[in-house]
Amino acid sequence: MKLPKAGWLLPVVALLAAGIGYLAWQRLRAGDLPEGLASGNGRIEAVEIDVAARVSGRIKEMLANEGDFVTAGQIVARMDTETLEAQRAEAQAQYERAVIAVDTAKSLVVQRQAEKTAATAVVAQREAELDAARRKLGRSEQLSERGNVSDQVLDDDRARAQGATAAVGAAKAQLAASDAAISSAVSQVVGAQAAVAAAQATVRRFDADIDDSALKAPRDGRVQYRVAQPGEVVAAGGRVLNLVDLQDVFMTFFLPTGQAGRVAIGAPARIVLDAAPRLVIPASISFVADVAQFTPKTVETTQEREKLMFRIKARIPPELLRKHIQQVKTGLPGVAYVQLDPQAAWPQRLQTGLVQ
Repeated sequence: MKLPKAGWLLPVVALLAAGIGYLAWQRLRAGDLPEGLASGNGRIEAVEIDVAARVSGRIKEMLANEGDFVTAGQIVARMDTETLEAQRAEAQAQYERAVIAVDTAKSLVVQRQAEKTAATAVVAQREAELDAARRKLGRSEQLSERGNVSDQVLDDDRARAQGATAAVGAAKAQLAASDAAISSAVSQVVGAQAAVAAAQATVRRFDADIDDSALKAPRDGRVQYRVAQPGEVVAAGGRVLNLVDLQDVFMTFFLPTGQAGRVAIGAPARIVLDAAPRLVIPASISFVADVAQFTPKTVETTQEREKLMFRIKARIPPELLRKHIQQVKTGLPGVAYVQLDPQAAWPQRLQTGLVQ
């Protein structure tokens, strides 16, 4: 009878010992933080950047592999530019033709101005002839009154005066037509110059498209994964590579209401990674969520409100990341510690081994 009872107690004792050991480990992990400090578990994260094609096309080659470290401005992929280069050559030809059209239009303006000069001279000539015809008609009319000139001569002089008047009118009409022709030629120059500007802009646009076909890393970072492969066709804005910005690295963790409410933006923080427990990484709080992440359906009591958890970000200084950028990795788990009270002192274990 006693043996079964003893056999039943052994698993219970082992379970209790394991529970006590786990609690002790958790207590040791927390390190008995003094009042004014708080901690939470999290993982190292970084801002992700998509390198995308600005125009649609076929990927010619990929110059970066997953895991590669790249620097800002480094070419990570190239798009096929054969079609763009053909379109640019067409636009360049249109530009050169437009330049010739400007010269032709300017020559036409010079020609129309010369025609106006000639028309002006004709008007002066016709006006002089009209003046002479009127003078002669006047003398003939005086002589006719005294009977010294026949009616035939008088009629001929009147006809000459009327013809000269008509000739002046025609010359002036030709002069007005010359002015209109000049205005038309000038407008052709303006239109040709606009065509030059449009063609030049088209050439620059194709130059920009060809330049953008060499996809460059916008920041220093590490290639996380390829989205497309050489030979694939991507649409405008299609993703080609995904980078992790290693100059914007942080740890996201969660704190309950009572502690989250005391966290200030910019408050000092410390990060300890499971992979390197002896190293302490300095950080500062860059974000505190304004909405709880774990919210019960109803929050009515103080006890229920304490269950609300708020997301916090502890950001590692960029200058520190630049010093150790080759060692920066995302996804590593660890613990973030934050100073709730500015007067609270960091424990000795969070002061030694501080990464510089």
